[in-house]
Amino acid sequence: MATAKLLDDITECPICTEVYTDPRVLPCVHTYCLKCIEAWRKEKPPGSKLACPLCRKEFTLPSNGVNDLPKNFFIANFLQVKELLSVKSKRSPCEACSGGKESKSKVQVVASVFCVECQLKLCQNCERGHKAIKLTRSHKLIAIGEKVSVETLYRSMPPSYCDQHQDKSIEIYCFDCKMALCMMCYIEIHNMHKCSDINKVHDEFRKQMSSDANNVADGIEKMREMLESLEKEKKEFIEQAQRTRDEFIEKSEQLKRMIDNHRHELMNELSSIVRKRMKEIKSLREEMEIQLMSMESYKKYVDEVRQKGTACDIARAASDLHDRAKELLKFDAIKRSLSELSHADVKFKSSKADIDDVDVTLGKLRLIKHPGKPNNLLLKNLHCAAKNCTLVRFAIT
Repeated sequence: MATAKLLDDITECPICTEVYTDPRVLPCVHTYCLKCIEAWRKEKPPGSKLACPLCRKEFTLPSNGVNDLPKNFFIANFLQVKELLSVKSKRSPCEACSGGKESKSKVQVVASVFCVECQLKLCQNCERGHKAIKLTRSHKLIAIGEKVSVETLYRSMPPSYCDQHQDKSIEIYCFDCKMALCMMCYIEIHNMHKCSDINKVHDEFRKQMSSDANNVADGIEKMREMLESLEKEKKEFIEQAQRTRDEFIEKSEQLKRMIDNHRHELMNELSSIVRKRMKEIKSLREEMEIQLMSMESYKKYVDEVRQKGTACDIARAASDLHDRAKELLKFDAIKRSLSELSHADVKFKSSKADIDDVDVTLGKLRLIKHPGKPNNLLLKNLHCAAKNCTLVRFAIT
């Protein structure tokens, strides 16, 4: 059940919530079906900006539209693994005998093994023939229905092939272009670049991914602490608003006949202040939650790639994942928003004057600003300069 859930999580498109068809990866590392991204772009032309459906990070549509978005080979291989582990695979017909199509005969020869190199399901007769041929006798065969771990099955998949030369396997990593490529690409374009055998660099990239994932994990904790601080600020502000409300209601009851209308105005004014403040807090909270979601999604994906990905997968994704990690750990915008939000108190101060002037008798709401006084609760993890913070206090005089 754990294996099934793992495969479902990895192979399910967040938009259509179905198994990926032609998975494509965006610069923010989120992956979607090609058809889902095509529908999401809403006929925007190439070169225009499109936001990721999950984290809203914008990217530029390639010259040929979404068709030019890179394929996620890591996910594509897992789709094949899921197919092999499914119940349907255990009843699949032999693809060598039937050519992958349903046989016209009522009797079908059921496949018993899967050839990793040929990507074919074979019956027992075809398996014997496969082993007898010199070119295919060394191919790795996996028994369909055999209890094999996801990791073992994934690592048994054939090596990834070059996008430009589809009959050539990925063997080289170009440091100048930050690309994984085949020998033909190296000969044609990259022979003057700094390159290395992909199997020699993948360990370093794996370590880099591990470091990035750890840094993002620390960032996740900081983001959670900031959200907790924001929630505390919200709670304290609401409590202050409630206390203020109780104060001027008590005062207004004493002068009810004279100041009913003015009390109504005060209530509306306070509600407006609270709504505005809650709107500011809600907006900032949504921004922080989106950042947190992106970081958690990134960490989960990177963990899967570095733990289960092949050398090719890691080399393909390393540079983009490293750049994305650095972006995710930039909290400057949220720091500025927290500084601008600052700390606010709402107070009520009753008037002692016993005259017919309602404003003087009952009191008025006003905003008291406290320049230079930082909200230590919200900014304790942000290391921002207090001189740039503007804090406000509400009071009635």
